[in-house]
Parts: sequence; C-alpha cells; structure tokens
Amino acid sequence: MSPLVEPFSLSLLGLVVAAVLLDLALGDPPWLPHPVVGMGRVIARLERVWNHGPDAARRRRGGWLVALVVGGSWALGWALLAALAWLSPWLALAAELGLLATTLAARGLAEAGRTVAAPLARGALAEARQALSMIVGRDTAALDEGELARGAVETVAENTVDGITAPLFWALLGGAPLALAYKAANTLDSMVGYRTPRYVDFGRASARFDDAVNWLPARLTVLALWLAAWAMPGSHRAGALAATRREAPRHPSPNAGWPEAMVANLLGVRLGGLNHYSGRPSHRATLGTPLEPLGVAHIGRAIRHMHGGWLAFLLLMSLPILAWEVLS
Repeated sequence: MSPLVEPFSLSLLGLVVAAVLLDLALGDPPWLPHPVVGMGRVIARLERVWNHGPDAARRRRGGWLVALVVGGSWALGWALLAALAWLSPWLALAAELGLLATTLAARGLAEAGRTVAAPLARGALAEARQALSMIVGRDTAALDEGELARGAVETVAENTVDGITAPLFWALLGGAPLALAYKAANTLDSMVGYRTPRYVDFGRASARFDDAVNWLPARLTVLALWLAAWAMPGSHRAGALAATRREAPRHPSPNAGWPEAMVANLLGVRLGGLNHYSGRPSHRATLGTPLEPLGVAHIGRAIRHMHGGWLAFLLLMSLPILAWEVLS
C-alpha cells in the first residue's frame, strides 16, 4: 500500500483520477526520467549475469528476478514516498501523483495509433509502415492498408490493458508503489517473457507472473469496453460479449485476446491472421466477424473505444469505493 493514502479509498481514487488527467495532458515527456527505463536497465543487467547454466538453474534465477525487480520496485516506491512524507506531506502527494502518471499510457497509446493513421490517410504507405514498425514486432515492409490498420488496431486494443486499465486497477489497490510493481512485472514480460531458446526457462516466471496480474484486469476491461460502446454510435454491441468469450481463448496469450476480441467485434472487423517476424510466418487465430473491411478509419475508432473503455473501467472501480465510503 501507499504510505500516504488508504488502499481502495476515496482519497486514493481522487489521486488516481488526477494522475489520469496528468497523463492525458503531458504523456511521457522525453526529458523526464521514467521509472520503466530504470527497471529495464536492472533487468538487462541481471539477465546478462543470471541467464546461463542448466535449465533448472535458469528457471530458479528467473524466479528470483521476478521477486527482486517487482518487490524492489514496490519497496523503492514506498520508501521514496515515506521519506518525502517525513519532509512534507504535500511534496509526497505530488511525487505520488507523478509516479502514478508514469504508470499510465493513455496519451502515448493514442499517439502511437495516430502516427500510423495520419500517413495512412494520406496514402503514404511507406511512412505508415515505418510508423507501425516502431510499435510492433512484426515485419511491416510489405503490408497494405488493411494490414497496417490491423497492426495499429491490435496494438491499441491489446495495450489498453497493460498500458491503462491494469495500472489503474493496481493503483487503486495500493497506490503508486503497487502500480510501479505492476509496471515492473509488465516490463519483465516484455523483455524476457518469450518462448525462445534464450528465454524459455529464464523468462518463464516473468511470463506467468505477468499473466497472473493481468488476468482480472483484462476481463474487467472487456466489460468496460462493452459498456462504453453503448455511448458510441455505430458500435456492433449485439453479441459482442458472447463472441468475445468464444474467441478470446484462441489467442496464444491468456489475456491479450480478450480486449482484442472485444474491439474486433465492436468495430465489426477481423483481427489476427498471418504475421511475419524476421521473415518467418506466424499464424494467429482470427478474432471478430468481418462486417466491414479494415481501413484507416478503424484506427481512430479503436482509439475512441480505448478512451471509453478506461473511463468505464474507472467508473466501475469507483462504485465499490463510493459504496464503502457511504456505508462506513
């Protein structure tokens, strides 16, 4: 928990809402140090030192990596806020607000989608391919408009959870220290949580821990996206929940398929299919019913669903907090 505010409280809710507004206003200024950068450096250093030897040793050290990086991120966040609170409660609150904002990526995610949509709308496919290559791991050099739009929509949909709603979930339960611990888990998965020869053993604990901390937020996000869609004309809400429950388990990730399937069904498009990574084909299960062909307009619509989704998610999380405050 935070040393400043009670978990799952009205005061923490106000601080989290302020952090969302700060993220929307400023995003992640490149001149400002970001905690995830520091986490990444620690992970990279420990990976070089620990990722060697027999498979069992790699798995054991991979577990220690999770404990050290996640626990250390929480402890450092808590200690910093406690030290600042000793100097000035207002200084500590400002620091917690800033730290919370760094765990959110609503503005950055929307900007990432728009960097692909803008050149795509002008017909500048080469520029759109370059922009997409900066936010996805797949090969983009030969993608047409539909495939470029698919890459951007999938990125916005999947990252709605780990970039916005999951940090909100853990922030409301434990303030900035717990939100930072979540971002540490997410950073671990993005760096070592792969089923490649180098990481299949060392990164196993990171991948499984990230799956665990995203499990509930991912499914709550699906509900939030569906509820928010009722305020968005043109959304294909009918049958979207049932289709998402049916299609999401097809995705190789236990969590990423849920927001992707819901966004696909709300947009009336098909996501998934064939991707290439360093020239190697990778087939992903298809999600959604293609009621209309994918195009640049769907990127903007996916961004609107993303914003509606996190807002509905925050409202859903607020209800038990408000109820508790009224009854207590």
